[in-house]
Amino acid sequence: GNTAVVNGIEIYSMKIDSKVTSRFAHNVITSRAVNRGNVAKEVFFDVELPKTAFITNFSMTIDGVTYPGTIKEKEAAKKQYEKAVSRGQTAGLVKASGRKTEKFTVSVNIKAASKVTFELTYEELLKRHFGKYEMFIKVKPKQLVKDFEIEVDIFEPQGIAELEAEGTFITNELQNTIKKTFSGKKGHISFKPTLDQQRTCANCSQTVLDGDFTVRYDVKRTTPDNLQIVNGYFVHFFAPTNLPNLSKNIIFVLDTSGSMSGRELEQTKEAMLKILDDIKEDDFFNFILFDSEISVWKETLIRASPENLDEARKFVRQISAQGLTNLHGGLMRGIDILNAAHEQNLVPKRSASIIIMLTDGQPNVGISNTHEIEEAVKKAIDGRYTLYNLGFGSGVDYGFLERMALENKGLARRIYPDSDAALQLQGFYDEVSNPMLIDVELKYPENEISDLTTNSFKHFYDGSEIVVAGRFVDSNQNHLSVDVRGEGVSMDFFDLCKLHNISECFFYLYCDEQKCHVNVENRYIERLWAYLTIEQLLEKRITATGEEKENLTAQALALSLMYKFVTPLTSMVVTKPEEDDNEEGIADKPTEGIDIFTIVLYLRSQKHPDRISVDGDPHFIISVPQKKDAICFNINENPGMILNLINDPVTGITVNGQLIGDKRENSDAKIQNSYFGKLGIANKHLDVKLTVTPETITIQNGDEKTVFTWLDSVTLQQEGLTLIINRKKNLVLSMGSGVSFVVVLHQVWKKHPLHQDFLGLYTLKSDKLSEQTHGLLGQFFQPIDFTILEIHPGSDPKKPDATMVVKNNELTVTRGWQKDYRRDPKHGIDIPCWFVHDNGAGLIDGVHTDYIVSSLF
Repeated sequence: GNTAVVNGIEIYSMKIDSKVTSRFAHNVITSRAVNRGNVAKEVFFDVELPKTAFITNFSMTIDGVTYPGTIKEKEAAKKQYEKAVSRGQTAGLVKASGRKTEKFTVSVNIKAASKVTFELTYEELLKRHFGKYEMFIKVKPKQLVKDFEIEVDIFEPQGIAELEAEGTFITNELQNTIKKTFSGKKGHISFKPTLDQQRTCANCSQTVLDGDFTVRYDVKRTTPDNLQIVNGYFVHFFAPTNLPNLSKNIIFVLDTSGSMSGRELEQTKEAMLKILDDIKEDDFFNFILFDSEISVWKETLIRASPENLDEARKFVRQISAQGLTNLHGGLMRGIDILNAAHEQNLVPKRSASIIIMLTDGQPNVGISNTHEIEEAVKKAIDGRYTLYNLGFGSGVDYGFLERMALENKGLARRIYPDSDAALQLQGFYDEVSNPMLIDVELKYPENEISDLTTNSFKHFYDGSEIVVAGRFVDSNQNHLSVDVRGEGVSMDFFDLCKLHNISECFFYLYCDEQKCHVNVENRYIERLWAYLTIEQLLEKRITATGEEKENLTAQALALSLMYKFVTPLTSMVVTKPEEDDNEEGIADKPTEGIDIFTIVLYLRSQKHPDRISVDGDPHFIISVPQKKDAICFNINENPGMILNLINDPVTGITVNGQLIGDKRENSDAKIQNSYFGKLGIANKHLDVKLTVTPETITIQNGDEKTVFTWLDSVTLQQEGLTLIINRKKNLVLSMGSGVSFVVVLHQVWKKHPLHQDFLGLYTLKSDKLSEQTHGLLGQFFQPIDFTILEIHPGSDPKKPDATMVVKNNELTVTRGWQKDYRRDPKHGIDIPCWFVHDNGAGLIDGVHTDYIVSSLF
């Protein structure tokens, strides 16, 4: 069978091998590629990993020589990396990706007819959700692979009770290729589709493998606990079953400010109505809405009787959104109502009190200083209730929501504003809707244990699991007594050992028929302890400040380096073979919210990243590094007009842009806003044309056309050209000589009466174009000199005027700002610049109408 050969590179083997021991997964992804072509080509290895996983190893083998990765402290790695990038070499990176995953990418040049093997290892502790451990593998080979295989081996000392595997891409026909067996302590899953089974249809070269492959299992529980001891480390899993549910007191604090209006509010209401169906009759609840003002449904907590639930549904249906965001007022009101309910004994003494707050913006009324809000809320809650913060969309200060939730024994979640947002909200509620125990504490003899992970938990929820790991003072110790306490429905603090008639609360190290396991070769319990410890140190670091933060950072860093985990404090550097010089790749664990991609672009541009760009209502920004300053101008022209932006006869590269106006013709306004609604980027020598609109990206090679949308995430590699589409954000196009263009997508609010979506264009490495380059932007790629004389007050008191001498002309210019949207597509970064009036007259060669062309290409 013929496999798809992308660009002369064939990936002929891809194996994902997972070994899970006691919920701790050790995964190795091995990918082998060969360059069948007769010239050197770049090959990419990119995989998406669960966000909760840590990479522990990466290596490349090229023509039989292995280049291993080493894990270093981040700053050291970064210096090494920047050195490589400054020489223009490629590098590997972990980038933030989807909701549950992040992306690891590395590229390497391989000679004609030679082979490369990539091997990536990562580890993670599988968490129990709704009664099952879940392992999630992203499958995306992008081409047919002769030898494709996923193999999962599970070893659970308690025995495996159930095991299932499914894939979002699995058709009925493929279902039979998933083999699963389990008995006793061992489980095995393999998935090995043949070439023909991978095809989307009989003779197609597209692959059907694209999506998530998920393995779920649970273990047998004869006792609520399971304790395993190996080599001086222990792990204790605690998941009691068949306990009655505690009743809960739940306050929903909802943001109803203006920015929530429309789809976000509709989805929130839809989720709340579903949640009201799930609230149990002995629960108590209330709603608090905050915009500029605070309003409550009821003054006190109300029992969830059928009548009250009906009334609540009516209340939810009529919620509307307007005004600003008094987040502090909303939360404090919720805490007051809970305090009053407990003081007046309105609610059962033994019940779990939970606050769920949903917001899509940042506090801007009442107390809007997030630090003050955190302090006030922590003081008011005082450890009595758990606070869950749900951040809707990208306008939230997620760091603040996360810190505040963690300080109050809860957690923060991002809710992605997609069509399934209501389901995400509901799914979150399901996880916390069945508290079984409150104030659970697992106590171990202090004199026997040296390092213990977190061992007290505010709530234990049905279907989840508590995991505590620790290190013994005496590494030969092989038993441990545990005292587990918690508060449940019918009992005060009770001792779970007595409850379950476990004659002695002693747990010995795990023995099977042959011998007692001291698994020396695989130090999984020690690694599990290190993994949990690092994860918890990083979590504590979020809320810490000053010296405490430095200590936590130092501890987490030391452990990350010792156990070789790539965490937000460390990076992995891969030294790559070069004929003359060593080259570095780097793997980073991103911190939430930073787009690593932009940092790389930033690093790759020169010492003065040349910022010659056009964005917004055609705002041309010309950065003049030697002056540490910038010049800007506008072009006011009718919608439909096409302007030549860049034209280089030597490299054959041209860029043209077509203007669009607002949605309605604005008769009374003399000047209509205009933006770029279509860009045409062409390379004559390569016979490539790229057409970009706010909806689609079309690439034309000769007569062959491929269309992508902004919903795609694509890396396209072909002779002399790389195209990367970052879903809904921007695209980067690099051409032969090394010049790159970044096109930023601006999506405006769909119902906006006036504005429509538009594009921005930024040029990187413009020095790679020839000196003959011209065009509205192109002419400024050669150094430009100007002098500013006599700054004086202008018509706008905030913006002084001045005289600029440029190209032997004297122009009156105004100090202003333009926005650079490259790193922050939503708000942009203000760049101060001298504004040249009248369509750039006197600054540009000729007059602006000279640049009007008849078609996009």
